[in-house]
Formats: sequence, structure tokens, C-alpha cells
Amino acid sequence: MSNPYLNSTIPSPCYLCDEALLKRNLELMQHVQQQSGAQIILALKGFSMWSTFPLIRQYLVGCTASSVWEARLAAEEFGREVHAYAPGYKSHEIDTLLPLVNHISFNSLNQWHTYRDKTLAAGVSPGLRINPEHQEAETELYDPSAPGSRLGVRVSELSAEALEGIEGLHVHNLCECDSYALERTLEAVEAKFGDYLHNMKWLNLGGGHLMTRAGYDVDHLIGLLKRLQETYKLQVILEPGSAVAWQTGPLIAEVVDIVENEGQIAILDISATAHMPDVLEMPYRPMITDAREPGVLAHTYKLGGNSCLAGDVIGLYSFAEPLKPGSRIIFEDMMHYTMVKTSFFNGVEHPSIGILRESGDFDLIRKFEYQDFRDRLS
Repeated sequence: MSNPYLNSTIPSPCYLCDEALLKRNLELMQHVQQQSGAQIILALKGFSMWSTFPLIRQYLVGCTASSVWEARLAAEEFGREVHAYAPGYKSHEIDTLLPLVNHISFNSLNQWHTYRDKTLAAGVSPGLRINPEHQEAETELYDPSAPGSRLGVRVSELSAEALEGIEGLHVHNLCECDSYALERTLEAVEAKFGDYLHNMKWLNLGGGHLMTRAGYDVDHLIGLLKRLQETYKLQVILEPGSAVAWQTGPLIAEVVDIVENEGQIAILDISATAHMPDVLEMPYRPMITDAREPGVLAHTYKLGGNSCLAGDVIGLYSFAEPLKPGSRIIFEDMMHYTMVKTSFFNGVEHPSIGILRESGDFDLIRKFEYQDFRDRLS
């Protein structure tokens, strides 16, 4: 059976969301909500492909936003609950946010006390982000509980008086973690903040719960969430980004040229720095369909992007057949945290965005033009 992602109607380059795979993830999340009583909302920072919102809102209760623009996107295109958190808000941002959101979490006591009266007058449920000072993330770049973190309030800074008016606590220290990392986190949270939780209406456990990854212990997660809610008589909220779009589609690219310099180098029609920046930031090695580690298969290539950045290199991969101009490369699992980080660096053509429908039909949702590059700047 031929690979549906190699359909000739799909352009290159293109981010392709597989509707059936997205629906599969959402059905699992619906199961978690039904069995646990917890609420799951979509973290737009991880996946904000709003053309999929009509499907997602059939399963999830809302979105969480990290900025005013994300909150507008949630309110205008998703149309259900909107929760917000950011490290800092300006006064004019608060004035724009409060009519859009149902919950808002503040990063510091100073921010809370500055905007307390406005928030309560607007009828928005206020929360405070806490730092459990417990580390689970493997990559320092993504570790909100690392020493010296700017994110969240430590227990040493809190008092019942300082929390007066706060209805919820927000904790986020996970990154693509399992339910046992959550269990360890909850032990730290309850040890430090348990007395405060009894007075809260909700607890937001942030993102990083990779419940849609193969092997994740979903029943264990459900048990943790049920116990929390029964113990503290509050609503538990999860806001995954990666888990929603995990393994729901590739970035399709094409070989433009083959050059030689201490080995063969394939120049692609995409750019690591512009279209998959985590390759350079983490660093991260994406999976490629039918490719292996260098030297495993007959033909090894360094895959390079088409920007002028010298380090715009994706890595070394081997293939069973030789690559040539026009060969398609399928970078797997590119829907979460990849599309949201793209740029127009170097004026390199931005990949199109499409959906492979459950029927097998391809819908081209967006093709970027020169005007998109021009209008981003001035």
C-alpha cells in the first residue's frame, strides 16, 4: 500500500495534518475527561492550527493562551473557554484580555496585586502560578522548575493573606512526560502547597502530559486526577499542547540538489532554522520515513536546508535508494511545536499547510505568498 503522504496533490514543502490521527488523540483525551472528571484544554503555544478547531472543540472544553493574540484566536476561532497565563502582563494587555478569558493565572504576587481589582470586577477567575521546585524536564531549555527560574511563585513567598481572592493554582514543570513524572510532581506540590489547595476552586496542572504517546499509563493518570479532585474538592485542569497533535502528521519536503563535500549533501526545499528550529535549539533529531542512522542503509546523506545560515543542517541519514532532485522526504511528527515556531528567515518559502481528511482527500488550507513575507516586516 502506497504512502498517502506521497499523494501527488500534496505540494512540497507542506505541513500535513492527518485528520484521522488527530481524531484518535482527541478520543483518548475525551476518555480521560469522562473517567477522571478533569478538564482538558488545548495549549495554543504547542498547536494553534485553527482550521482544525471545529474538530477539536467537539472533544476539548477550551484553549489556554500565552498572549493576547493567542487569547483572541481562542475566543474568535475556538469559541469555548479561554484560559490565560503569561510571565508578565502590561496594563493595556489586561484590559484586552479580561473580556476574552474565563481564567487568568498570574506569574507573581506583584502582578496579581496590581491587577486584582480589575480581574475580580470583570468576573474572571484568578489564579497564581506556583513553582514546586521539582524538576522533571530532561532539556534545560524547557525546564520551568530549574534553579533561578522566572516562572511561578515559590512556597517561601506565599501566605494565606497574599492569596486572598485567588481561586486557583497553576503548576507546570513537565515536558513530554509520563504519568509517573506527574505523580512525583504532585507529591512535591502537595507537600509544599497542600494547605492552600483546600481553599482553591481549581488546580491547573499545565502541559507536558504526553498521554497520547504509545505506552503512556492512561489508567494511572486517571487515578491521580480522581484522587486530587476528591481530596481537595476542586476542578483539575490539564492543558497539553504536544499530546493533542502528537504523531498527527509530517512536514513534507523535497530534494532540490545534491552537492559533495566530504560526503553527499542533499539540499532540501525547507530550512531547519526557519521551519523546524528545535533541530538547532535543543538539539533535536527528527524521524524520517524509511530513513535510518548514517551507514545503516546503502546511501548516506547530510540533509541541509536552503537558507544561507551555515549551520542550517538537519543531520545525517541513510536511505535504501539514492536521493536525487525531486525525491520526497517525510519528516514525521511535525504538527506540535514545529509549525508555531516557524519564521520567514531569509525569505525562504514557507511550507504550505494542509489536511489529509479521513476520506483520503487532501485539502490545501494555506499557501504562503510573497506578500506574507513582506507584510510581516515594514
